[in-house]
Formats: sequence, structure tokens, C-alpha cells
Amino acid sequence: MTTFLFYFFAILTVVAAAGVIAARSPIYSAMSLVGTFFCLAAIYALLLAHTIAVLQVLVYAGAIMVLFLFVIMLLSLGEASGPAKVTVPRVVGGIAAAALFALLVVAARPFVPVAAQTPPSFGTLQSIGAQLYTQWLAPFEAVSLLLLVAMVGAVVVAKSRV
Repeated sequence: MTTFLFYFFAILTVVAAAGVIAARSPIYSAMSLVGTFFCLAAIYALLLAHTIAVLQVLVYAGAIMVLFLFVIMLLSLGEASGPAKVTVPRVVGGIAAAALFALLVVAARPFVPVAAQTPPSFGTLQSIGAQLYTQWLAPFEAVSLLLLVAMVGAVVVAKSRV
């Protein structure tokens, strides 16, 4: 049953991700991205990474999508008008995407998952916090500083337009 659910959510993730690309409206694209985030959270839960699944929903489907929708509304992006033109960069991008997909399929083909023995503390908040605040403290602080600078920059750019 777990294997069936994994493939079910994997297919839903790919369909939702295709909806992000294919949607004509930025709002519909953002909503497809929310669907992608929820499907990824379900896959994480099936892989017994419950902490990452909860963080996926809280951080990405919650906070990051609010920021995306704020930017979409701030820029007043509407529906795209007219049919999409076929240009050389789009054709090259499509060929590159197809080649990358083929390469990923070939690379993943010999992969056989092995049931690894994980310690009972794997993925718990205590073990993640211990790793985050001991081994990864400097990158964690750098990311928080980068997010602060990005927020200040967004406010400055938005304030000059208003």
C-alpha cells in the first residue's frame, strides 16, 4: 500500500508541477505550486520524514506561497494575452529540458532502493535542532540575514512604486 501511495503522490506531484508551467494565469500557477508542495509533503510523510513533511507545509505551502502571491498581486500580473510565440530560446529550453529528463531517467534506472537501518532519533526535532545549532550554525545565520536583506529590499522597491 505504501508503494502505491508513493507512486500516486509522485504522479500528482508531476501533474501539479506541469500545471505550474502550463497555467496561463500567475494565480493558477501559484495554486498549482501549492498542490505540488502538499504532494511533496505527503511523499515525505510516506518516507517517515514527518518533521520535513510538516516543515514543507508550514514553510513552503504557507509562508513562501504567501510571499509569491503578494508579489503577484503587487505587480498586478494578469492573464497572458494571445498565443505563445515560438522563439529560439523557447525551443532550445524545451530541448534542454527533454534532454535533462532523459538523462535523469537513464541515471535513475539502475537505482535500487535499499532498506537502510535508521536510528530511532533520526528525523526528530531534537536531532535536527542539535545538528542545526551545532554543525550548521553559520549557514543558518547567513540564511536568516539573507532573508532579512531580501525583505528590506522588497519593501524599498514596493515603497518607491506606491
